[in-house]
Amino acid sequence: MSNGIFAAEVKKFTYAVYVLQALSFVLPLTALAGIIINYIKEDDVRGSWLESHFEWQKRTFWYGLLWTVLGSLTIFLAIGWVILAVVAVWLIYRIAKGWVYLVDGKELYQQ
Repeated sequence: MSNGIFAAEVKKFTYAVYVLQALSFVLPLTALAGIIINYIKEDDVRGSWLESHFEWQKRTFWYGLLWTVLGSLTIFLAIGWVILAVVAVWLIYRIAKGWVYLVDGKELYQQ
C-alpha cells in the first residue's frame, strides 16, 4: 500500500474519533470508543501530521473526563453546574477546532 493511500486510511480514523467525540454528547460511550481507537492506531500516526490530532483527541478525552467527573461530584453545589457548562463549551471548541484543522490538512499545536 502506498504511503498516500495509507495516510488517507489513517485520516479516516481521525475523522471517526472526532465524530465519536461529538456523538458523546448524546451517547457518552462513544467517547470511550474514540479513545480506544486513538490508542490502537497511535503507532500508525507516529511521526506524521496526524499525530498532533491524536494527541489533541486524547487530551480532549482525558481532561474532559476529569472535569466532567469533578463537575458531577460537585453538582449539589452551584459550582458543579458551572464546571459542567464550561466543560461542555470547552469540548465543543476542541472537537470543532480539531475537525476544522483536519479538514484543512493542518497540524494542531499540542497543548
